[in-house]
Parts: sequence; C-alpha cells; structure tokens
Amino acid sequence: MEFYENEPMRYHTTFRTGGPAKYFYKVSSIEDLIKVLDECNDKKIKYTIIGNGSNLLVSDLGYDGAIIQIYDKFDKISVSGNIIKAEAGALLSKIAAVARDNGLTGMEFASGIPGTLGGAVVMNAGAYGGEMQDLIESVDVLSDGMVRRYTCEEMKFGYRKSILTENKGMVVTGATIRLMPADKEEISKRMRELNRQRTLKQPLEYPSAGSTFKRPEGHFAGKLIMDSGLSGYKIGGAMVSPKHCGFVINTGDATSQDIYNLIIEIREKVYRTYGVSLEPEVRIIGDF
Repeated sequence: MEFYENEPMRYHTTFRTGGPAKYFYKVSSIEDLIKVLDECNDKKIKYTIIGNGSNLLVSDLGYDGAIIQIYDKFDKISVSGNIIKAEAGALLSKIAAVARDNGLTGMEFASGIPGTLGGAVVMNAGAYGGEMQDLIESVDVLSDGMVRRYTCEEMKFGYRKSILTENKGMVVTGATIRLMPADKEEISKRMRELNRQRTLKQPLEYPSAGSTFKRPEGHFAGKLIMDSGLSGYKIGGAMVSPKHCGFVINTGDATSQDIYNLIIEIREKVYRTYGVSLEPEVRIIGDF
C-alpha cells in the first residue's frame, strides 16, 4: 500500500485539476482496504473512494480527508470459459482487451471508457447501447469489514445508478462478468469502429471527465446545451466543447473552480431556455 500526505489531485483526475488530498492511500488488497477504512472510521476521518479519477472534479482547495484509490495495484483479471473475474481497479479498456483476446463478446462498448470496473459498476456505466448491467453476473462488495457477493438483480441497476450509489459505506472489490464466445476479428472490428466514432465525435484531445451530465429523460444533454447557444462557451480555461457539447473540457489552464462555474452556468442556461434540469454525471468533491 502506498500512502502520501497533501497529494495533489490534479495527478489523479482526467480533468487534470484539483488541490491536495490531506491523506492519499493507494490500496493493493482487500486487507489494505479494510485497514484504511477501519483507521478512517476510528479516527473519524472522512474518506472518498476513487478509481482512476475519470469521472471526478476535486476542489482547488483540495479534500480535507482521505482519498482511497482502488486502481492499478488492485486490477487482477482472470478468464475461465466465457466468465471473466476482475478486481475493482481493473480498467474497463483492459478487461475489454482481455475479452477480445479470449474470443469473448459483450465488452466492446466499454473498450473506450476510461474508468475502472469498480466505478463502472457503481454507476452502471454505459455507451453505444451497452451497460454494465447487461454483463454483470455478480459483484463483490465490502461492507462492515466483510465481503458479500451480490447478484445482478440484487444490485438494482438503473440509469447511471445501482444499490451502491447511495450506500457510501459499501465498496466494490470485484465483479464476475459473463460474456459470449465470438470471432476475435469480428470483436476487434467492432472495437475499432466504436473507437473511430469516439475519436470523430468526442474531444479526446483535451482533458475532461467524459459526459458531464446525465441524459435527461426525453432529451440529450449535448443537444440542449448546443441549442442553448453554449457551444464553445468558456469560463477561464474551461470550455463547452464545440465538438460535443455534452463535454466540458480543460483547454489547458482550467481550474476546478472554472469547471464548476461552467457546469453551474450550463445548468442555469438550459433550465431557463428549456425548463430541463441537467444533473451532473461527474462526481464533485470538496468545497466550491
């Protein structure tokens, strides 16, 4: 386990912004995780669990507590037949590549999502018509020092949510994914096509947290933002991407406050114009 004090969060978020976390732990096992959680609870230190920070906005003032990262030291993947078991820190892109190499289809939609399995399970991540709930057989969850296995049905998946969304004391440690056999070249072809679409339609050349807002019922967030006249709109170094208005990007010198202020401005403008309330998909941590 690695431990740092006053660790700059800009090194751990895909927005490339964020002030220092008072304590920063990088865990490599369930035992590490239990130890850190027990310490935080005993000392009444607030904590937040993160993956690789791909869906995270941390205040420029930092985080006055413990950031516990479940990422590349907690990312084992194994394959048995058409079943993949992976630890929570495994990147979705890595799991998708392992699936492809073993002739298993179903993970192609996730090949370009930059998040980890743990975060993807919590929020039922999805893209291009696929969602994690379509693949999950079971999820291992740590709660009160014990790991329990939840079935897909018990996870109560919905649009960008699960039973874990509001249960902050429960932590994903791994999951079992059931896929289907298929031709490796066909799987590769589908992954290449989806990644080509991402490159054409999304501002991947800039730091961002992916889609900034959840899809409002009956609408598309990006279109509402564009039709509100906000394409290219900037606050400081934060900008609504002209390439895809559903993305707020860091043009190079944005602060977290710039990004936060732009999110608030977008929400207010869209609500004034269309009466639709946009809900951020990005997790916002710290004081703004």
